[in-house]
Amino acid sequence: MNFSYICEKVSSMDEFLDIIAPYNLWNGNTLPIGFNRRSYTERLMRYTGNRLVKVLTGQRRVGKSYIMRQIAVELISNGVKAENTLFINRELAVFDFIQNADDLNRLVDAYKYRFKPKGTIYVFIDEVQEINDWERAVNSMSQDYTVNIEVFISGSNSRLLSGELASLLSGRYVELSVFPFSFAEFTEVHGLPSDRQSFLRYMHEGGLPELINLPDEEVKQRYIAGLRDSIMLKDIVKRYSIKDVSLLENLFAYLVNNASSMISINGIVNYLKSRGSKSSYDTVASYMMYLQEAYLIHKSERYNMAGKELLAGNFKAYINDQAYHNYLFPTARFGNGYLLEGIVYMELLRKGYKVNTGIIRDKEVDFIATKNDMTLYVQVAYMITDDATAQREYASLESVNGIGEKLLVTLDDITYPTRNGIHHVQAWRLDEVI
Repeated sequence: MNFSYICEKVSSMDEFLDIIAPYNLWNGNTLPIGFNRRSYTERLMRYTGNRLVKVLTGQRRVGKSYIMRQIAVELISNGVKAENTLFINRELAVFDFIQNADDLNRLVDAYKYRFKPKGTIYVFIDEVQEINDWERAVNSMSQDYTVNIEVFISGSNSRLLSGELASLLSGRYVELSVFPFSFAEFTEVHGLPSDRQSFLRYMHEGGLPELINLPDEEVKQRYIAGLRDSIMLKDIVKRYSIKDVSLLENLFAYLVNNASSMISINGIVNYLKSRGSKSSYDTVASYMMYLQEAYLIHKSERYNMAGKELLAGNFKAYINDQAYHNYLFPTARFGNGYLLEGIVYMELLRKGYKVNTGIIRDKEVDFIATKNDMTLYVQVAYMITDDATAQREYASLESVNGIGEKLLVTLDDITYPTRNGIHHVQAWRLDEVI
């Protein structure tokens, strides 16, 4: 490739380097890095030093951008030059000039031509799904043996790696799902003790990072409503050309207010029809899948523990953060036990478990959580208030014959002794045992 061709190729992008400079760490510039989420950064740092594409997926506004900045700052503290990092945040209007893979490649070429970085280059691309054919550019960068480039990307859709990129990379990537703050992170960022009172506050406020800086309940409610609308518009309505937006909104409201309960698509269809909303099984099923892909909702399938198979039909849905219920639907009837169950479910996901709802004869085990060769059987109850409650909650776990640890999680002030191999865990201490 001759010199004149290179100059022509990068000249149109060179001016944009000055425009995006404030969003990069060059020339002594600093970027906000927020609360250090070590559970993510430590895992990601273990994967540096190779050509694996590092992929962060998760709902918008859960902190993916901050985690990538934290990685860059740590790399620089370890000796990497700031000019060896390039940040592209496609969610910001200033980066709208990057419309497709060719634009992305030209910008990277212009960056390399201007800075002439020595050693490994670290490229961070936030909300990469907003770039058309991004897969082609990312694959090319990660596999170009003439230059050492490590690529970090983030996206707000769980299907980010379900298409061409997964085929192109053939396992040459590592994916990490990012969730709202865990209880441990919540207490650390607020400077709270890890106790029952702090957990009750966490149950109310939720773990969405930006809530921390908001002054009162009204502002928080407006923020949550705006976040929901933004996610639905950008990640569902526009992406899938949704025509019946009110149906999508009604479905989300139904799922939030029936989280932790056993439901079915047919049941949802009948409910929506009773409220005057025209819908079909296929439409509701598709819309629910879109809500899952945008990380607003998670689905727990029933698992037949005797037959060792997943069961079609009924399932449970859990919201990505309890703030969606508490701030958007505060007057809806929703017991603390349901909130607690949702929090436990999300904590299991954070720890990397695959989670289903166990069915054994006439009993239900809230969660069968598996990871590698580990299995946890988890039952959740708000409090063991009497013998009847204790009998019911312990009975489900006592019916389990499988190999694995059995946990009963509650918000009781005292810890109950182990009973028939079932360990009682206070909810604010769950992180210590899983």
